[in-house]
Amino acid sequence: MKLSIIIVNYNVRDLLQQAIDSLLDACKTIEYEFFVVDNASDDKSVEMLQSNYPEIKLICNNNNVGFSKANNQAIKQATGEYILVVNPDTITSKDTLTKTIDFMDKHPEAGGLGLRMINGQGEFLKESKRQIPGISTVLFHFTGISKLLPSSKFFNSYYAHHIGEFEISEVDILAGAFMLLRKKALAKAGLFDEDFFMYGEDIDLSYRLKLSGFKNYYYGNTYIIHFKGQSTKKYNWRYIKNFYGAILIFARKYFLKF
Repeated sequence: MKLSIIIVNYNVRDLLQQAIDSLLDACKTIEYEFFVVDNASDDKSVEMLQSNYPEIKLICNNNNVGFSKANNQAIKQATGEYILVVNPDTITSKDTLTKTIDFMDKHPEAGGLGLRMINGQGEFLKESKRQIPGISTVLFHFTGISKLLPSSKFFNSYYAHHIGEFEISEVDILAGAFMLLRKKALAKAGLFDEDFFMYGEDIDLSYRLKLSGFKNYYYGNTYIIHFKGQSTKKYNWRYIKNFYGAILIFARKYFLKF
């Protein structure tokens, strides 16, 4: 099996269907298997999947177990040479999978690959390419200082501004919205850290891939549309707790050591 596609879904039925259709269109020439892990949706997502996509391997959780654990459930069953972790609020271009898999085939040192992401208005999403967030980077980014001084490389080092939007380059961090992962690299680096319920797990796994001797790449020759934030409800207490809690987990794990 060449590719295992994994989507974790929680109450975004219509976006999920759109994402699946685009992925199926993009992997017509690829040997693949497809997993959807549903985290106890109540919007009839499961019924839609069972009715429209009987070939998809469906894992249904009785409660929301989080992004990391849900992905790990499917990764443990996956047989593909590559694992694609992709969000349900995305649209994949027709050439995306063939191009990115070809690149990974030609670069055996690559543990993972991310790509150019644009939003629904066609604007480039700068989180497509990021640096390892040292403690100062984390503080500058999440206190808003980096936004006040957007031209400062010192205060605004969270994003890999030195890499052009349409370039192909080694990068530190892959975005969780689209992570093409080499299964052999995961066997060495480990799966998603389930201490991260949501947010930060992509940073942690990307960092561990590098620590395990692999390289991560940003691939600018194709793109996905990411309807950023549509698969999560932002600006409520749960979002704040998960988002900033994830950053604290990462900082404690690698920098603070307490």
